[in-house]
Amino acid sequence: AQPFKQWYLKKYGVDLSKKAKKVAKEGEEKKEEEPEKKSRHVIAKLKARAAKQKLDPLIEDQFQSGRLLAAIASRPGQSGCCDGYVLEADELTFYKKKLEKKKKA
Repeated sequence: AQPFKQWYLKKYGVDLSKKAKKVAKEGEEKKEEEPEKKSRHVIAKLKARAAKQKLDPLIEDQFQSGRLLAAIASRPGQSGCCDGYVLEADELTFYKKKLEKKKKA
């Protein structure tokens, strides 16, 4: 998931590994990272992309937990490498329900 997180951060300017709103405790000092210097053109592009950007909440939760559900698409023994895709929408909900049933049993 790390390469996708890096690409998403570069393309949309959104860090998938952090939650949207983190509340810091009053006693702790909050370390603020200095934002990277970006030109006005890059900032405008990121704002335009952010307006169109929409990510499924289930996938966003998986990124925050650090684990993604994916399916292997390549046949074993054919190419020597493993190809696959990240589960989305109906397929994702189906397998999440299946995993919950397995945990309960």
